[in-house]
Amino acid sequence: MQTTAALPPLIGVSACRQQLGKNSSHTVGDKYVEAAGFAGIPLILPARAEPSDPSRVLERLDGILFTGSPSNVEPHHYNGAPSVEGTRHDVFRDRLTLPLLQAAIADGVPVLCICRGFQELNVALGGTLHQRVQELPGYLDHREPQDAPLEEQYSPRHLVTVQPGGLFERLGMDESFMVNSLHSQGIDRLAEGLRAEALAPDGLIEAVSMDDAPGFVVGVQWHPEYRFADNPVSLHLFQAFREACLARAASQQQREKSL
Repeated sequence: MQTTAALPPLIGVSACRQQLGKNSSHTVGDKYVEAAGFAGIPLILPARAEPSDPSRVLERLDGILFTGSPSNVEPHHYNGAPSVEGTRHDVFRDRLTLPLLQAAIADGVPVLCICRGFQELNVALGGTLHQRVQELPGYLDHREPQDAPLEEQYSPRHLVTVQPGGLFERLGMDESFMVNSLHSQGIDRLAEGLRAEALAPDGLIEAVSMDDAPGFVVGVQWHPEYRFADNPVSLHLFQAFREACLARAASQQQREKSL
């Protein structure tokens, strides 16, 4: 009797809406697509004016990578003060990601949230953000050097310390490790249900998980997708995400066979 090979996971990758010349465009960095490809088949999710129903999208996905972006979450989503003039926003991306995150977590779809995605995760679940961490007393300047080469911008900048008793510890992550740093926003009030997994030297939350979620939920403030295969910590993180997506895909395929 011939058996049907299991299908690889389908991984959604959140896109941004940007103006490229005269054209309004849906964009996502290649580094995110390649990193998602490590977990399965990447599928870019466009930031449409009227996004698709999250429940219908999730019927077809086995995991979602919520990407970083030059834009910031609009502060009205967390009752924040108006942004400083010149701050980049993306209303279309907010419409895509915030409800999609809520639905994905409720449905047990594995999610890995990076930089803006990390901040979206906190906002989607009711948390708040610092808009300009570098201006707060006692905090580091977490921004990248703007005029530096790409390799320098994404080079390790500061240590993070893993908090005991959490998912990172269970995954076998080192007690501390160096990460890159390319952001001005950060978590202010942590959303209910999220757990701080790693802290920067200034106390800023750099990684979170969600103990009570039915599926894999991890967010990181740094950029593990950059040359992830060359960094043992990043590779470990994406391996954990891949395993969660594989398990979700296998469960969904088994469910479809039984119908």
